[in-house]
Amino acid sequence: MKIIDELYDYYRDKLTGDEEDIDMLAFAFLEEMSREDLLELINELDNQELYNLMGIYLIESLKGKFASADFTQTQNYH
Repeated sequence: MKIIDELYDYYRDKLTGDEEDIDMLAFAFLEEMSREDLLELINELDNQELYNLMGIYLIESLKGKFASADFTQTQNYH
């Protein structure tokens, strides 16, 4: 994805690249983007990039759902 390369090139000498920096950069980037901007970026993805994006979204969303359900179930047993 072109935007990933651009963000990396711009920030590689300004950030350490640890998880906290990457989270901050991603959320700051998303904060500045409109829905239309994001849809335009998605439209520029090739098939593999789109599958990767959806795969990560599905995996992380399901992890959150299962973790939340496990937490709720654990609380119900106490």
